[in-house]
Amino acid sequence: MSIPGDRQHFWKVKQWSWMPGVKRNLIYAPLWNKRHNREIRLSSAMNMGTLPSRLHSVLLLLYLASNLAYMFILNWGNENKYSFLAELRGRSGTLAMVNMVPLIILAGRNNPLIGLLQVSFDTYNLLHRWMGRVVVFEVLLHLIAWAIVQVADNGWAGVKEKTFNDRFIGSGMVGTAAMVAILILSLSPVRHAFYETFLNTHIILAFVSFAATWVHCVTATLPGGLPQLPWIIGIFCVWIADRFARMFRLAYCNWSRARGITTAFVEPMPGETCRVTLSLPRYVDIQPGTHAYLRFSGIRSWENHPFSIAWVDHTTEDELLPITEKDIGAAASPSSRLSIKKPVATSVSFVIGAHSGFTRMLYNHAVAGTADRRKPGITIRAAFEGPYAGHHSLDSYGTAVLFCGATGITHQISYLRHLVEGYADGTVATRRVVLIWIVRDFESLEWIRPWMDAILRLPRRKEILHIKLFVTRPKNPREMASASRSVQMFPGRPNIPMLMAKEVHEQQGAMCVTVCGPGGLADDVRHAVRNCQRERGTVIDFVEESFTW
Repeated sequence: MSIPGDRQHFWKVKQWSWMPGVKRNLIYAPLWNKRHNREIRLSSAMNMGTLPSRLHSVLLLLYLASNLAYMFILNWGNENKYSFLAELRGRSGTLAMVNMVPLIILAGRNNPLIGLLQVSFDTYNLLHRWMGRVVVFEVLLHLIAWAIVQVADNGWAGVKEKTFNDRFIGSGMVGTAAMVAILILSLSPVRHAFYETFLNTHIILAFVSFAATWVHCVTATLPGGLPQLPWIIGIFCVWIADRFARMFRLAYCNWSRARGITTAFVEPMPGETCRVTLSLPRYVDIQPGTHAYLRFSGIRSWENHPFSIAWVDHTTEDELLPITEKDIGAAASPSSRLSIKKPVATSVSFVIGAHSGFTRMLYNHAVAGTADRRKPGITIRAAFEGPYAGHHSLDSYGTAVLFCGATGITHQISYLRHLVEGYADGTVATRRVVLIWIVRDFESLEWIRPWMDAILRLPRRKEILHIKLFVTRPKNPREMASASRSVQMFPGRPNIPMLMAKEVHEQQGAMCVTVCGPGGLADDVRHAVRNCQRERGTVIDFVEESFTW
C-alpha cells in the first residue's frame, strides 16, 4: 500500500547534511559553469559535441592516469635503449588488449552493466569513446616502439619487407590502420556531419581491427601464439553474443506464427514530425522510460535508430482457466472455468521529428505515400528491437517534475500515464506529478492528442496531475486559453528557476526532476536543480535522458 503525501515528510528531508553538496558540486555538476549537454558549434556544419559532467571528468581522469601509470612504470635505469623499447612495446600492446575488453562490452546495447549499476547507455557511450582513444594511443605506441628497433636493424626497407611478407607484422599494421581510421572518423565534427556513414564504417573497421589482432596473436612465433590470444577470443565472444541477443530480440518481437510480422503506420504530423505506431504480433512487456531501435522496409533498411517509446497498448483475448483440480484437462463447460484477459499483441507508438538523413526520408516517404488526405499516413513493414533502458523508476518519489522540449514529450508521457494509473491503483508513492512541456507552436499538441486525451480521462487524475504547456511562438494569443487549473497554457519560454522554486515549496516526499529535450533546456533544468540543492533542505534527484552520439 502506498503512503499518503502528508506522511512522506521523512523522505522529503535530507538525512545526510553532506549529500546536497555532493550532488550540487559533483554528481549533477557540469564540467564548469552551466554548459553540459548544449552542443558546442563552431558553425552550422561544425559540431564539436558536448562537454562531460564533472563526475564523468573525474572518472575519465582517473582512468587516463591509471593507464599512464601502468604504461610508464618501466625499468628507466636500463642503459640498453632497444631493450627498454622492447619492454615498452610489450607493455603498450598488453594494455591495448586489456582495454579492448571493456571497450567492446560498453559499446553493446545489451551491456549487462546498464541494469546492474543503473547507469545509462549514454554514460557508457562516453566511456567507450575515451577508451577507444586510449586503445589507439597505446597501439600507436606499440607500433612506434617496434619500428624504432626495426629501422635501426634493417632500415625502412626492412620495415616494408616485414609489413608485406610477414603475417605477424602485416596483420599488426592492418589492425593499426583500421584503428587510426576509426579514430579519425569518430572525431566529433566528422561523426555528427556524417553519422549514418560513420556508424556503418565504424562497425566494419572495428571488425577488421579485431580480426587483424586475432591473426597478430595467432601468428606469433611463440608456442600457442601470444599470451593475449584468449583476450581477443573473449572479445569476439562478447561481440557475437551481443549480436545474437539483438537478433533474438528482433525475431521474438517481430514474428509470430499466429499473427505474422510487424507492420507500422507512419502518419505525417504538423511541424515536420511523424507519429509512428508499430503493431507487434506478440505481447512485449514495455516499461516507462524505455527506447527501441527501429528499421523500416524501403527506408535504408540496413540502418536502425533509437527512439523513445511514447505509448503502449496491448490487445487481449479471453482465456478460460480451470477453477477446480478435476477441471484440469477436462472438457468442462465455460461456466465451470474462470475467464481472464490474456495479452496477445502489443501496439507501440513513437513521435519522430524530421531532421536529416533517416528521419527526413521517413517523413518524406509518409507524405509522398499518403493516398487519402483525409486520413494521411502509410502502412509499411518495420522491425522493432527493444525495449532498452527503463532503469529509472519514479514510483518511490512523492513528487515527480517532468520537463520536456518538442519531441522529448515521448519519453515523459510514458511516465505520466504510469504514475497517474499507479496513483489510482495505490501502487506508487507519487502524490504530485507536474509536466512542463515547451513547444514551438500550438499545432505540436496534435502529436500526442489521443494519448493526452486518454490520460486526462484516467480516474483521480485531477488529484495528482498538473500540466503546464509553454508555446514559444503562438500564432494567435486566443489559442492560449487554459482548460483548467490543472492544465495551463502560457505563451513564451518558461522561467525554470521560478517553476522549480514553486515545486520545491509544494513538494511532497522525495522529489525527482527529469528532463528530455534539447541540450540547452537540459542545462537550464540541471542548473535550477543544483541551485535548489544549495538553497533548500529537501531531497531532490535529477535524471537527464539524452542520446549524445
